[in-house]
Amino acid sequence: ATACSISPIWERHLLDAGDPPRVTFHHHEYDEVEPTTTSWPLDNLVQRSFSFGPVEVSTLRSLLPLHLCHCTTKFELLTACLWCCRTIALNLNPNEKVRMLCVGNLRSKFNPSLPLGYYGNAIVFPAVITTVRNLLHNPLGYTVELLKQAKASMTKEYAKSVAALMVLRAKQLNFTVVVGSFVVSDLTKIGFEDIDFGWGKAVFAGAAKAVGVISFFVSTKSKKGEVGTSVPICLPAPAMERFETELDNMLKGQPIQGEINRFADVPVEVDRERMLMAW
Repeated sequence: ATACSISPIWERHLLDAGDPPRVTFHHHEYDEVEPTTTSWPLDNLVQRSFSFGPVEVSTLRSLLPLHLCHCTTKFELLTACLWCCRTIALNLNPNEKVRMLCVGNLRSKFNPSLPLGYYGNAIVFPAVITTVRNLLHNPLGYTVELLKQAKASMTKEYAKSVAALMVLRAKQLNFTVVVGSFVVSDLTKIGFEDIDFGWGKAVFAGAAKAVGVISFFVSTKSKKGEVGTSVPICLPAPAMERFETELDNMLKGQPIQGEINRFADVPVEVDRERMLMAW
């Protein structure tokens, strides 16, 4: 080819910080968070991948209330499930705030959309904040609702607010990555599995493992041809055992209910903001 099939377009002003820069949202994904008392042993981390096919997804969907059954995406469903299981596995203080950060691509969410060929950054990390107690006292639908609201916050105005925050805080801007944070990036729509370098399509293509608190959704295909999702998880060895137990219970159709008694004797902090949505 003598020319690019899609011409690159700069036009960074479409998502700039504005003049003057104005932060119009709360960006809890960049909060300065004190390290939790729960340690993260760097020498005892375990990597494991978990696969979800049609049967597993159907079982988890049965745990949702009727008004969410048909409007919840697979990403929202699996992310909610994994966040709950991971939080239980880490054995955190029930009053501690935990975060879920979803990597979101804004390109298809603008009206009018960004021009074809725009190669500026259009990725944001909206965060959801709640407490361990709230996350585990409520049914799976509660967690799904949190994720839906976080996704709905991803707008052009949100992106400009992030840009303004970066301008105003510059090098003092820190990405919130602590034990109580969980970051998920969906790679299933990128099309890695369709790449062919001359030897046919890949048997597997995507992230091979999790990176600390960051996990990735990767497309897979079973021997029967069923399309599924593989998610690598990284946890300390004892936490990984608990994670597998909780996930196995959920995949048997058992809602998270047993954790309520565990918190019965733990004093509740006075917190008027029972649940913070991070935008």
